[in-house]
Amino acid sequence: MLRGLYDWTMDKAAHRRAVWWLVFFCFIESSFFPIPPHPLLGLMCLAEPKKALRFAAIATAASVAGALLGYAIGWGLYDSVGGWIIGMLGLEESFPVAACTLREYGAEAVILAATTPVPFKLLTITAGFIEMDLVTFFWASLTGRSIIFMSVGVLFQLFGAPIKRIIDQYLGMVTALFVVLVVGGFLALAFLTGGTKETVDKCEREAVQIEAD
Repeated sequence: MLRGLYDWTMDKAAHRRAVWWLVFFCFIESSFFPIPPHPLLGLMCLAEPKKALRFAAIATAASVAGALLGYAIGWGLYDSVGGWIIGMLGLEESFPVAACTLREYGAEAVILAATTPVPFKLLTITAGFIEMDLVTFFWASLTGRSIIFMSVGVLFQLFGAPIKRIIDQYLGMVTALFVVLVVGGFLALAFLTGGTKETVDKCEREAVQIEAD
């Protein structure tokens, strides 16, 4: 089943409209869509390694644009839209922690979320909700997404064929590694927010304040 899904996605990644699908998924993933676009970007780079940097740049731009939409939702539409999205994604308990993290660490938290498989839309909506400085948010999002997407682009531009052979041969192991990275991203965020008693106390106060509002 996994092999069939991989082959099907590889076929779609080489489709003539694949770039538009990449733009679409990168944009909505930053604001409300639950599935990360990284696998699609990786498979498109696998299908056409010579265009890897172009794909990565497109993914970065679309994702940052989506991050600004997420910020706008949190800033002006949280009660009607943002809260519903957070609830739909099952992130209600994570929301006060994200708010606390952004107040405490600012751009560092945005960059961390943008470069790991942590749900980026949680941070974008929350950033708007707490009215984080928009310029800081923009540059942090651009920095984080550039790091993760352009790294993929450079790797596939330089080593596309060997990487494809490895994935073709060890698909199960590569999939397991991605799962480990997802878990690691959540652990990194949890460590950042819960590393000290002072931070934990701030998170608890933030949660109480949000529930009171």
